[in-house]
Amino acid sequence: MARTVDPNRVAERRARITQAAAELFAAQGYERTTAAQIARAAGLTSGSVFYYFRDKAAVFRSIFEQSLPEHAELYGRHLDRADCFAAILDVVDGLAAEALDPVAPGLMVELLRRLDQDEELAGVVAEDTRRSAEVLTTLLERGMVAGQLDPGFDAAATARWILSVVDAAFLNIDPEHPEDPRPFVRATVARLLRPIE
Repeated sequence: MARTVDPNRVAERRARITQAAAELFAAQGYERTTAAQIARAAGLTSGSVFYYFRDKAAVFRSIFEQSLPEHAELYGRHLDRADCFAAILDVVDGLAAEALDPVAPGLMVELLRRLDQDEELAGVVAEDTRRSAEVLTTLLERGMVAGQLDPGFDAAATARWILSVVDAAFLNIDPEHPEDPRPFVRATVARLLRPIE
């Protein structure tokens, strides 16, 4: 008789592997991290990584795949708000807060190294960016129509610039002396949307 797979146990094991891998990839890089090290850090047997993931690249992708539902939840909280200006700033706050994770700087470096080598990873990142830009564009268009935001720029182009500001938060974090980037990101975006005259 075939063994019944417990989906909760599978999800828990995958989450443990993803978390352990994120810490190792950030600290020592993708190439220098082995499946055995990931399994050991997750408290699992050495072969378990490839039971739950197709290969090491799939483990790395899982770190970024988990952002998709997390970001969907963030967008769901703000997309229908009447105050589009405040909603955009809160979305930006939520996205930039991820830069505070101690593994974020190292993972960003490894992500940039891996994008050209893994089409599926590039697809995950592109999908996350597309969804983010779509939500911001919707809020910007509504805010411009309502007179809440400066209509001087195209909404889709502005959304892309806002996401570039958020990306800068990750690229500028100093791992030795991390500083919360959210006030800078928030102020930059606020001034873009409502310029000081």
